[in-house]
Amino acid sequence: QVQLVESGGGLVQPGGSLRLSCVASGFTFSAYHVSWYRQAPGKERELVAQVTRLGVSTMYGDSVKGRFTISRHNANSTVFLQMNSLKPEDTAVYYCKAAYGVPFRKGPDYWGQGTQVTVSS
Repeated sequence: QVQLVESGGGLVQPGGSLRLSCVASGFTFSAYHVSWYRQAPGKERELVAQVTRLGVSTMYGDSVKGRFTISRHNANSTVFLQMNSLKPEDTAVYYCKAAYGVPFRKGPDYWGQGTQVTVSS
């Protein structure tokens, strides 16, 4: 069984911090790039951050650059999203996505169930 399970969401005040975790099982985690997406009510799903399968490269959406950091620990199949200086506009459901990243090969994508982040006074 393939699973991506997000955790770490919650309610924080503006300026606060949260660390999200995504734990994978049932597939070869190190063969997959991992991304964090988010979706707020009535909004389009937005790419927040991505890390390549070996952790060599990362990328961030413009709205979170300098505030969020993505990292991974392949030994225990976990990806983290450290979120600092949180703003109310960061409020959304955050989803973990794994995309097959081995060069010249193809494989399925997997999505987690999401974890709610609410930034409010």
